[in-house]
Amino acid sequence: MRRLRRRATGPRAPIALAIPALLAIAFLLLPLLGIITRTSWSDLGAHLTSPETTQALKLSLVVSAWALGLSLVLGVPLAWLLARVDFPGKAFVRSLVLLPMVLPPTVGGVALLLAFGRRGLLGSWLEDTFGLTLPFHTSGAVLAATFVAMPFLIISLEGALGGLRPRYEETAASLGASPVRVFFTVTLPMVAPGLAAGAALTWARALGEFGATITFAGNLPGTTQTLPLQVYLLLQDSPEAATSVSLLLLVIAMAVLIALRGRWTGTPNSPRPRALADGPGPAPQLDTPAASDVTPDAGDSEAGAGWPLHATVTGFNDLTLDADAGTTIAVVGPNGAGKTTLLRALLGLTPRAHAELRLGDTDVTTLPPHRRGVAWVPQDGALFPHMNASANTAYGLRARGVPRAEARRSAQMWLDRLGVGHLAHRRPGQISGGQAQRVALARALAARPRLLLLDEPLAALDQTTRAHVRHTLRRHLDGFGGVCLMVTHDPVEAVALADRVLVLDEGRTLQDAPPAEVTRNPRSPWVARMLGRNAWPGTATDAGIRLTDGGLLVAADPLPPGTDSLAIIAPEAVSVHRDKPTGSPRNVWPGTVREITTSGSRLRVLVTSGQVPDLVAEITPQALAELGLAEGSSVWTSVKATEATVVAL
Repeated sequence: MRRLRRRATGPRAPIALAIPALLAIAFLLLPLLGIITRTSWSDLGAHLTSPETTQALKLSLVVSAWALGLSLVLGVPLAWLLARVDFPGKAFVRSLVLLPMVLPPTVGGVALLLAFGRRGLLGSWLEDTFGLTLPFHTSGAVLAATFVAMPFLIISLEGALGGLRPRYEETAASLGASPVRVFFTVTLPMVAPGLAAGAALTWARALGEFGATITFAGNLPGTTQTLPLQVYLLLQDSPEAATSVSLLLLVIAMAVLIALRGRWTGTPNSPRPRALADGPGPAPQLDTPAASDVTPDAGDSEAGAGWPLHATVTGFNDLTLDADAGTTIAVVGPNGAGKTTLLRALLGLTPRAHAELRLGDTDVTTLPPHRRGVAWVPQDGALFPHMNASANTAYGLRARGVPRAEARRSAQMWLDRLGVGHLAHRRPGQISGGQAQRVALARALAARPRLLLLDEPLAALDQTTRAHVRHTLRRHLDGFGGVCLMVTHDPVEAVALADRVLVLDEGRTLQDAPPAEVTRNPRSPWVARMLGRNAWPGTATDAGIRLTDGGLLVAADPLPPGTDSLAIIAPEAVSVHRDKPTGSPRNVWPGTVREITTSGSRLRVLVTSGQVPDLVAEITPQALAELGLAEGSSVWTSVKATEATVVAL
């Protein structure tokens, strides 16, 4: 009763729409009811087991099976081409695919006859060269069924490929898999629902093909007379038998549609949503024998010689990057600064930017992504959902030809190193987001690349696990013979893992320096705020820094007038008062408390002022209580001139 009440409370269809809809349902249903009600059920078995019907059914199954096979061989590559490649005439090709679906079947038969008949464009050559005559032959029936049925497969698979994020295929390529290997090991398994739906529809349509077959291949018993053609003949001599055979075809068609349950444009399976925090499990093992006894291979031997990096990037990103072997570079900047574009340019995966890339003595600029020796961990990890953690981690090694058993052993070692060895047999949908990110990191490290690209690799980990994994990653990077570029928004990661910090803005380099230098003198407002500091851009004047957002800041060490400047004020250098302070502070502004948040054992107070930009102060809980601060409180803030650091932009 509860379920019925819930349904009754849903939106009700307007009468003006409900009546035509019901008429449409009746219009579609009545012909089917006609077949069912007029079927002679007592004679059904005899009609379906007659020699002519049995022979036609066998021939229909043979023709539809061959038509499905041809559609898979020809249609799958065409669907991939339409979904993945832009080429001149693509709209025309897609229209050509759809044409058999809207073309009258008899017209399709005539077209096939004029193309493959004895006097057709290609038919005479086939007969003279190979002795192959298609009309009035079983092969002609196969060709006709393929012509009308293959579009169902192409359309269904193209829709599934369109719903598959290219990031999975790009990640597989970065692990060393060739395009063909990526297609068969990643693309096809992930679009399996769409492929299965398209194959089922293609087979059902080929089984029921009539018009093109009778026009092109004729109606020869045992040769081209399929079940639909048998129904056509039976209507003239035995309508009851025709009804029984029609019922058989109806049942087959309905069974296919029910099995698909409306998913004829099936999209690829995606992992179920996961929690961002790590689920329960042991902490990463940092010093176990298995973790340290990873057997090197030829790739490691090459890496041992060192792979320094030289890259010149043009396009949206415009910069030159040089780094010695073993260098880790943290790439930071605001959204849209070009961080991910830089990584994709080094991979050779984006038209937005082009990288002339040299790794060691090898120029890999013209090499495809799978031959560059560049491994990539995207933001979401992009684990292959149809593989378990072990197979995911071993993927790069298998792509390089490492034997299966050896690849699995190495994969297990890396999973153990990152504390997810106990999840080796689970698929991505069965683990948490943080665990999946660790598996993705293990997969990239196991591939033993020359250049390692990490796009926020620890973002999905909780604080405790992040510290463990950071330590493990640091240990690996210390012995890594290549260069690692790591996009991050976490200043702790940048300081703990990186030898240099590359600050980007709009694709250009703002600062490239050691972490300590960037921390002391950030040259970007975004980086200063990432580090927890107040950052105010402005222009130097004789009186101080004229701020871009309005107001004046007096600094102890001003720059020459006219210099574009960035004033940096640490939150702990900001004093908060309930009354206007007197004494030495050169910078005093009134304001209103807009927000109070916790930062460790201290509190951060955001103050809005009409004279200067928003200002963050850091105070103790005791000071908060003594001042009696709350959101909306009127306060005064002050900053000593000696506490304001000014850098030229």
